[in-house]
Amino acid sequence: MKTLLASVSIGLCLVSGATQAQEASVGAQLFNQYCATCHGSDGAGQGPLTELMLEKPSDLTHLAANNQAEPGVFPMLRVVHVIDGRTGLRAHGGSMPTYGDIFTAEVEDQMGSYGAVLETRGRVLSLAMYLESIQK
Repeated sequence: MKTLLASVSIGLCLVSGATQAQEASVGAQLFNQYCATCHGSDGAGQGPLTELMLEKPSDLTHLAANNQAEPGVFPMLRVVHVIDGRTGLRAHGGSMPTYGDIFTAEVEDQMGSYGAVLETRGRVLSLAMYLESIQK
């Protein structure tokens, strides 16, 4: 019985690690597709479009260090709200696109409204997890 439990625990850890790696790679792909033109491929805020922008993009590699509420702690909920843009901090406007609406519009015809909400939340969370992984 102990052997079975140990095997199951090891299997769950391996699956969990694979899932985290997949989410990081999905987040990296989404970042390169949607964010790198403004924030740069490294997230430091020096993308190719910055010369044309009035408001310079944030350096996304220091979000944890610049977290005033808890210095050194990645502000996951705040980042999710900013990326999603439909709720929380971004709901009142700003220069960044509202990616919650963009992601939903991209998949709503194929997935229906409920599926689109799930897909959008997954994309936003994957992006936020990627940003957490590039903190300095």
